[in-house]
Amino acid sequence: MGTWDVGPFDNDTAADFCGDLDEAAATEREGIVRGALTCVIDTADYLEAPESEVAVAAAALVAAQCPGGEPADPVYGPEELLPDLTGLRDLARQALGRVMTEPSELMELWAESDGGPWRANIRQLQSVLLPQPSGEQLGLI
Repeated sequence: MGTWDVGPFDNDTAADFCGDLDEAAATEREGIVRGALTCVIDTADYLEAPESEVAVAAAALVAAQCPGGEPADPVYGPEELLPDLTGLRDLARQALGRVMTEPSELMELWAESDGGPWRANIRQLQSVLLPQPSGEQLGLI
């Protein structure tokens, strides 16, 4: 696995995924992100690392459009404009949950090394993807 750091775009698979997004027609990009997320959610058996790496990158792209989200990596993230992905928040959260649930090769690989920072990044993404309370829920309306 070509991984150089713990961020969602810090591996060859995620960088390739972002390149694929750039090459896709603008109208297809949301579907590609959705597909990457649902692929891991729908995997009941052993979840392979490449699918997980793509799903983490896809979830990070969704989180980047949410309040408190970090921008996509300027070098390895997509260069082309993405559509509004905030409607995929729940799917992105579910995908990250699946990546962090056994059996998951990516989780196992990070457990073999100092995966604490990687897990912290995943938890941060999950936090950003939580639904934002409305003004009514906050008692402002």
